[in-house]
Amino acid sequence: MQILKTHYHPEIKTLENKSIFTRLATRSIALQGDIILLLYTERYEDYSLPGGGLDLGENKIEGMMRELNEETGAQGIRNIKAFGAYEEYRPWYKPDYDIQHMISYCYTCEINKELGRSKMESYETKNGMKAIWVNIHEAIHHNKKTMATSDKKGMSIERETFLLKLIAERLG
Repeated sequence: MQILKTHYHPEIKTLENKSIFTRLATRSIALQGDIILLLYTERYEDYSLPGGGLDLGENKIEGMMRELNEETGAQGIRNIKAFGAYEEYRPWYKPDYDIQHMISYCYTCEINKELGRSKMESYETKNGMKAIWVNIHEAIHHNKKTMATSDKKGMSIERETFLLKLIAERLG
């Protein structure tokens, strides 16, 4: 899969002599015209693509479908195609590694407009995460505003906003 971007967190000055933990994840791109299915998280005031970490040995497509269904209740997931991968290096906050190398494999897909019941993890619910169909350009504008003005923003907003802008350019 083509690497769309490699992003280094500002605190990462070098990878030399660092212990690195690699985490594989997927992200789902479900569009209907200019409307995209995203997750809005109240805690971070941002929109993000549905997705998350792959289980050990899990197939990327199966993991993407699992995460999409768990987080949004998406049904009828079909016509899955590779979009590209976004990799990032971030500080790792546990003592076992210095750096987390996360690779997010992004896939476009079609789903039914009507969503079923999501199965959010407790921290996702506590963070106020909810699935929503939103205009992609409004989501980009909102995330840019959050990046410029909010002290609540999370580390993933740069990835998510980059991906949303690329999706709008390529698929819109």
